Amino acid sequence: MRIITINVNGIRAAERKGFFNWLKKQNADVVCLQEIKAQEDQLDERFYPKEMYTYYHPAVRKGYSGTGLYCKSKPDTLKEGLFKQISLT
Repeated sequence: MRIITINVNGIRAAERKGFFNWLKKQNADVVCLQEIKAQEDQLDERFYPKEMYTYYHPAVRKGYSGTGLYCKSKPDTLKEGLFKQISLT
């Protein structure tokens, strides 16, 4: 299993710099994103790779931190924060 973690320092800036072309070449099973600095309503289809399940957890304040997760296979569950579990089945 190939897992990548990356600080994108803004997902929109990373997209402009070729992040998604780079991502396709990595053949990763899971990609963990830090510092997305965007809310989901600011992201269009370019930010949802068709070959991966995409999950974003933006910061409460716009333009701050936030995380994302791209998975080749659909996870059984996701855990947000320390206690909140989301069932995906």
